[in-house]
Amino acid sequence: MLALNFFSPHNEKLLIARQKSATIRLGDIREVYPENSIVWITFGSKYGTKRKIYEAFIDRTIVKRFADLTTPELTHQNPEIKTVEELIRIFEAIYERKIYIEDTVTIIHFSEVTKE
Repeated sequence: MLALNFFSPHNEKLLIARQKSATIRLGDIREVYPENSIVWITFGSKYGTKRKIYEAFIDRTIVKRFADLTTPELTHQNPEIKTVEELIRIFEAIYERKIYIEDTVTIIHFSEVTKE
């Protein structure tokens, strides 16, 4: 089973509240997270224990440049992020390297799978 892991406490709150329905990841990772896959949405540190929040279906994966991200894509990533520049600053902290507006990202849209 694949997992989409999140480690920011802010993301954990958004996921638990079901306010996050997409994630933006650096690079072209469509092959890792193909459309129509089932994944675990998890929370935990990179090499530490993870907690499963729920199972999700990958509805769509889109590859584009930071420069081409739309406001709705930013909102699905995090409702508090208003600009691509803000997202780049966050990514620079996460990836601990310089990120450029022309860098490639993958937007992974997902929806919760329920047992109902």
